[in-house]
Amino acid sequence: MRTLADFLRITPGLEAEDAEWLHLLVEDWHLLADLSFSDLVLWVEHEGGWVAAAHTRPMTGPMVFVEEVVGQPASNVFGDLVDRAAQEGQSEHVRERGQDLIHERARTVRRAGRTIGILSVHDQLDSGRPQTRLEEAYAEMGDDLFLMVAEGTWPHATSPSGARRGAPRVGDGVIRLDEAGRVEYASPNALSAIRQLGHPGPVEGEVLVQVMSDLPGQTSHMDEGLALVAMGRAAWRSDLETRGAAISLRAVPLYRGRTRHGAIVLVRDVSELLRRGAELMTKDQTIREIHHRVKNNLQTVAALLRMQGRRVPDTSARTALGEAERRVGVIAMIYEALSTGFAEALDFDDVAVRGLRAIVEVARTSGAIDSQLTGSFGLVRAEDATAVGLILSELVQNAVEHGIPEGGSIHVDAQRTTEDDEGDILRVTVVDDGRGLPTGFRPSRAGLGTRIVTSMVHDLGGQIRWDDAEPHGTRVRFSVRLGGVES
Repeated sequence: MRTLADFLRITPGLEAEDAEWLHLLVEDWHLLADLSFSDLVLWVEHEGGWVAAAHTRPMTGPMVFVEEVVGQPASNVFGDLVDRAAQEGQSEHVRERGQDLIHERARTVRRAGRTIGILSVHDQLDSGRPQTRLEEAYAEMGDDLFLMVAEGTWPHATSPSGARRGAPRVGDGVIRLDEAGRVEYASPNALSAIRQLGHPGPVEGEVLVQVMSDLPGQTSHMDEGLALVAMGRAAWRSDLETRGAAISLRAVPLYRGRTRHGAIVLVRDVSELLRRGAELMTKDQTIREIHHRVKNNLQTVAALLRMQGRRVPDTSARTALGEAERRVGVIAMIYEALSTGFAEALDFDDVAVRGLRAIVEVARTSGAIDSQLTGSFGLVRAEDATAVGLILSELVQNAVEHGIPEGGSIHVDAQRTTEDDEGDILRVTVVDDGRGLPTGFRPSRAGLGTRIVTSMVHDLGGQIRWDDAEPHGTRVRFSVRLGGVES
C-alpha cells in the first residue's frame, strides 16, 4: 500500500513546503480525530481526481471505516463531497449506510493562501441521545481546529507533534482556555491529573498558570516555557513535577485569522512513567533529557526576543533582535534533534534540510526561491553541530537577503571525507545565482553574520572563501575538521 509520501511525490504542483505541511498535519491530526470522535481522510489531487492519501481513526469513540480508505478515489465512496469542498471551500452532507447515518464534512487544507489538499471528517450520528458536556466541549474544540486547517493556521510549525514518551493525547485530559488563560472547561481526566499535584480547589474559572504556580511544594519560580504553555500562548510541550507527582502539558493555541482566542491544553499524569524512568535511567537518557531542557530554554529565549522585537520602535534594533532570534532558533533546532536520539551525534542532513526550508519559508523576497541540497554532511558530533549549523544558517540567510532578494536559487553541497585518524574533513559549498559579491568585498570588514561565520570556521580548524559564481551569483566554500563519531 502506498504511503503519504508516495502520494505527495506524484501530486502535481505540490511544492516541497506544501508536502512538509501535509506531513505535519498528519502527524498531529489525531487531536482533531479524538476531539470530533471522527475518522479523518486527507485527499490530494491527481490527474483522475481526488484520491485518499491518508486516513486515521479516533481513540475516543467508534470508527466509521473499518475497511481501508487510502488509495480510493473520492467519487467512489463519498460522491461529490470532496469536489464541492474544493470548489466552495467546504461541504457537508448526511448519508445512510445500512442502519447508520454518517455525518460527513470536508474543508480545504491551505498553506500560504493556496489549497494543497482536502480534509474530510466522518462520524456516526447518534440520534435521540443528548450530548454530554464533555462531548459538547470536544466538538467545539474540534470545530476550531477544523476551521484553522482551512485558514492555514494549523498545524503549528513549532508544535511538538512527534510521538514521544509520555506525550499527552486527548483521552489523557483536555483543558480549554480563553484568550486570557482562564479555564473554560476541564475534562475529568485533566482534573484528576491536576488533583494529583495537590491542587484542592476548583479549576474551571481559574487562570491555569495561577493554579500551577500555587501548587504546594513549589520551591522556585515557574519555568518561562511552562508559563507560556499554561497560558496557551505557545505551541510547545512542558512538564511539571511536585510532591512526587508529575504531569505533562501540551498547548495548542487557537486562532481565528490572526487573532488568538484561546487554547487547547492536553494534560497527562506521567507520575508512574517518571518513577519507572528513574529506575531505568541511563547515561544516554540523561544526556537526551539535558538536550531537551536546553532546547526548551532556547525556545523560551527566542520567544522573549520575538516579543521584545515587536515592542521596539527602532527599525535597526528590531532587525538585530530578529537576527538574534533566528540564531537562537538554529541552536534550539539542533538540540531538539539531539534530544530525539540516543547517540551523542546526529544525522546533520535532516537538520540542514529543515534549516534550509525554514529560511526559505520566511524569506521576504519578491520572487520564488528554489533550494537544493546535494551530498551528505553525515553524522556530526554534538560539540560540532552547533557551529556547523550556525555557519550554514548564516551563509544561506546572507544569500537570501543580499544575493537573491528578488528570488532565485540556492544550492548547498556537502562532502565528507576521512583523511587521517584525527577526524573527518567536511567541505561545504553554498551557491546562489543572484547579484554576486559587492565591489570591494572584504570578510574582515563585512557584517556581523560574516564575522560569526569566519570565527566559527577558524574555531573548527577550517578555511572559508568567497568567490563570484559563473555566470553570476556568489559561491562560498568552507572546510572544517570534525571529530570522528564512534560507531
